[in-house]
Amino acid sequence: MYKHPLKDRDKMSPQEALSILLEGNERFTQNISAHRDLLNVVNITKDKQHPFAAILSCSDSRTSTELIFDQGLGDLFSVRLAGNIASRKAIGSLEYSCKYLGSKLIVVLGHSGCGAIKAACDGFSGGHIGEITKMIFPAVEAEQTIKENRNSNNAEFVQHVCDLNVKTQIDSIWNSSEILRDLLNRGEIGIVGGVYDLQTAQVTFPDHYQIFNGDHPLVQN
Repeated sequence: MYKHPLKDRDKMSPQEALSILLEGNERFTQNISAHRDLLNVVNITKDKQHPFAAILSCSDSRTSTELIFDQGLGDLFSVRLAGNIASRKAIGSLEYSCKYLGSKLIVVLGHSGCGAIKAACDGFSGGHIGEITKMIFPAVEAEQTIKENRNSNNAEFVQHVCDLNVKTQIDSIWNSSEILRDLLNRGEIGIVGGVYDLQTAQVTFPDHYQIFNGDHPLVQN
């Protein structure tokens, strides 16, 4: 298991980074945690950060990525926005983490019962919240399997849109960032999409939402 906050991070592969997150989430679901001397980590990282993964997740108070992946200080570069939307500023943060801090993996993480997804499913567009739902509407439109009750009262519809929104935001990252696209094409980083279940505390990473070496069909739009 990877423990030291700085050791060998430059040599870590994107797949190894994903394995570390999967192991951490498994510990979380078992209500156990890796032992960490956090004050020592503070001292080690005071002059330099080297997060091995960058995570674009929702702002929901129940989805703290450091907790659900059982990671410590300096391990994750956390970008949190309602609906895990890939806004320009969010993408810029991911670029910084991967190109200049050496992160090996980007995770776009949705979650069950997401309020922003529900708002988009209901067509909400008021205030600045509308700037968020506008970026989720493409996922609502992409969901074509459910013909009736296409609103937040339909849990199945909401979950389908949540899943598609992960892909939508990955597509936005790929299409909007030459920096990240270049790193992906060179195999220096990977990008994966996942969904956190609020009931089980488990994160799932569907194979079809994973891009390594820039050649996955997910990005062939």
